Amino acid sequence: ASGLRAEGRTVLLAAADTFRAAAIEQLAVWAERTGADIVRHKEGADSSAVAFDAVRAAKARGIDVVLVDTAGRLHTKTHLMEEVRKVVRVIGKEIPGAPHEVLLVLDATSGRNAIAQAKTFEDCTGVTGLALTKLDGTAKGGVVLSVTREIAAPIRYIGVGEKADDLRPFDARDFAEALF
Repeated sequence: ASGLRAEGRTVLLAAADTFRAAAIEQLAVWAERTGADIVRHKEGADSSAVAFDAVRAAKARGIDVVLVDTAGRLHTKTHLMEEVRKVVRVIGKEIPGAPHEVLLVLDATSGRNAIAQAKTFEDCTGVTGLALTKLDGTAKGGVVLSVTREIAAPIRYIGVGEKADDLRPFDARDFAEALF
């Protein structure tokens, strides 16, 4: 949201992670920090209902970009994967051709499990890009190279910390140098 706002775009965040404790409040803090609007429901609400309301609100307000934050999901939990598939379907019904970007956020420390997770997410959502987080720690994120080969989705962003400007566009040269 911070980068989009810096480009002069209006942004609305959809707090569709209604499962994880304090996720809604955490996203509200980020909305305030970045100057983005937010649509949220109560904890335990239907994620696709949050996404639907956010898209409707964005259309009504003339918002440029909607970012839908969903809960992390284990690829082995089929009911949770169906829920994220429903979010994608609801957005697509409200805006033909949407979502325009589906980012899978992967923890750099997740290891080989990330490959199976990415394949399942690709099947459910049509992943268009990856965001690799926790590169500020000891993890190098080498498994992401295998993930990009498996699902043919490029790495778009890397996260190197907890501040708004710590989410950065991916630079292949910098990443390769950091691996060695």
